[in-house]
Amino acid sequence: MKKNIYKVLLGCSFLLLILSVAVILLGHTDKAGPLVIACLMLFAIGARGFDAIKGFAYTIWIFTAVSASMFYPQYFTAVGSFKLSILIVPLLQIIMFGMGSQMSLKDFTGIVKMPRSVIIGVGAQFTIMPFVAFAISRIFNFPPEIAAGIILIGCVPSGLASNVMSYIAHANLPLSVTIGSIATLLSPVLTPLLMRLLAGQYIAINVWSMMLDILNMIILPIVAGFIFNLFYSGKESSKSKAIQLSAYFIIIALTSLVDMISKESGIGLFLLSLLKSMCWFCFGPIVFSIIMRILLKGDRRIIESVLSFLSMAGIALIITIITAAGRDSLLNVGALLLVTSLLHNSCGYALGYSAAWLFRMPEKDRRTIALEVGMQNGGLASGLAMQMGKVATVGLAPAVFGPLMNITGSVLASWWRRKLPPEDLQPARDNAPAS
Repeated sequence: MKKNIYKVLLGCSFLLLILSVAVILLGHTDKAGPLVIACLMLFAIGARGFDAIKGFAYTIWIFTAVSASMFYPQYFTAVGSFKLSILIVPLLQIIMFGMGSQMSLKDFTGIVKMPRSVIIGVGAQFTIMPFVAFAISRIFNFPPEIAAGIILIGCVPSGLASNVMSYIAHANLPLSVTIGSIATLLSPVLTPLLMRLLAGQYIAINVWSMMLDILNMIILPIVAGFIFNLFYSGKESSKSKAIQLSAYFIIIALTSLVDMISKESGIGLFLLSLLKSMCWFCFGPIVFSIIMRILLKGDRRIIESVLSFLSMAGIALIITIITAAGRDSLLNVGALLLVTSLLHNSCGYALGYSAAWLFRMPEKDRRTIALEVGMQNGGLASGLAMQMGKVATVGLAPAVFGPLMNITGSVLASWWRRKLPPEDLQPARDNAPAS
């Protein structure tokens, strides 16, 4: 019965698709909005009933939200006098906090166990995608701020989605987590420098200001998540906690130092910034973790589910807000931006895999690096566009690239899932009975 319901939903979705196309062809595009939105909603729900396509359900929901923002942008730009774009940075911080709360310093031990692979992966991440983006921006001659957005999505590190796809693709998941983590830690330095080098001709780039934005949006929320996890689990010794807290304090202090340099302020404002950051990103997570541990009796499942939902909803809302803000620009360059985003994304997979192949890395590592290089942190790029005050132009490429990479990444990972890497097949061959 349940399977039949999903089939009916997909059938209704298909009928609505035909009807919406007919309405658009008749020249009534403005009236097609409800049909398109309903079509995608039914497809997203119906897809949950079939293993072959249920992995695309979340991406379809994002397309549903994007369609709504394209047809009715007025509902996604402001509520009264409150501009919804203000929510982008806090939402991104919540997403990064959620990521950090699932991690610890132990996740970085991969660089000790496989330094060569990590160096190759991080090096490919910060060379292939930025320079491919630069080439695309020159070849297709986009308006300056749109071109800067394409380069921006190429200069940010990989996001959480690449870890999920590595797991699905039978790739090297520990390597994926380590590359993504190291690239994220390096991004406050490398992303602004690469943007100054490659996009400085299109828009003004303040390296110190962008460095501060990345630290505030990405690094400090992740640190807060680390601290939350450290005290929520309660497994670490007092000595280990003291050592880790000292390391986190140094990161927070360095962020306040960058804040002082970028704003050309004095020691008084440095100390004030340090105190605020300590309250928000150190003392706050400690108190929150203790309260949650008491309320949930140490059960991680509820809080993981809540943070996962907030992360998924946050990404969808960020993309929706940016799409609504840049609707007019997107209508002018949308088709070409879609093509170039697909080209950029595909080149990342192909060149990342090829780089790993040239270094004679195992198949599992090749798949990992392909996914790490090809899939970028669109949320960070969107947040940086917001901080520049150019979310409707610079933010368009990240808004298009984000949903698209989830589709291509899912397809590639699903294809690889059906083809086990040789190193996974070898034990089976060794254990096979002799003929």
